[in-house]
Amino acid sequence: MSVRTAIHRLLPPPEVDPPSPRTADGLSQTELTTLYERTDGPRLRMNFVASLDGAVSVDGLSEGLSGEPDKRVFRLLRMLCDGLLVAAGTVREEGYRALRLDERRRAWRTERGLPAYPTLVVVSGSLALDPGQAAFADAPVRPIVLTHDAAVPPPGLTDVVDLLRCGTDRVDLAAGLVELRRRGLGQVLCEGGPRLFGALTAADLVDEVCLTVSPLLAGPGAGRITAGEETLPRRLPLRHVLGADDGTLLLRYARD
Repeated sequence: MSVRTAIHRLLPPPEVDPPSPRTADGLSQTELTTLYERTDGPRLRMNFVASLDGAVSVDGLSEGLSGEPDKRVFRLLRMLCDGLLVAAGTVREEGYRALRLDERRRAWRTERGLPAYPTLVVVSGSLALDPGQAAFADAPVRPIVLTHDAAVPPPGLTDVVDLLRCGTDRVDLAAGLVELRRRGLGQVLCEGGPRLFGALTAADLVDEVCLTVSPLLAGPGAGRITAGEETLPRRLPLRHVLGADDGTLLLRYARD
């Protein structure tokens, strides 16, 4: 059994009650869940981890930046969402497996009238996807692939996923989110990658950013958590700052 690293609330949002005194055990799972709770209306939440010097990966993967506190919040955010939005490149490069939850997290969802599992939604303009990858072939809920009218699926892909076509020759992300919400996926969590984050930002679709800052200097070479065409800067209010005993910071920024 792995030992949990205590997570403490360093900066609570002003609209909640004053924080309880800091304890060695840190925030309970219930308290942590409350800080990231679902909203009443539709929401697009981004979740990323970065090094102190801004790297999005180590040796090409985000895994090298993610410690136990980040993984705990990572699992929590998956439990809270209706749909998990991911770019096809991230699914391939990070070796995504089937989107499954343990018994405790499934029970939390079903007690609140949610499906036991969220739905994986993959954004792909080329449909260069392997239908045999576990993310698709072993999924407990049939995944959705958000694509456009001109994309041609490889053999076997439509046996394991539903294609949602939005856009003529490129994926229309705004229209895609509307369609996802029409299907009941109002609370969408996006895990990247950077180009998808950049495209969502350019379209002004990002409602919230959960950013883990890993206490690590990765050095030059890796990209940032966002990439793509230049866009206008946008402000997001800071909602909370959490600090883990291993030096990890967990930041949450969100629109009103």
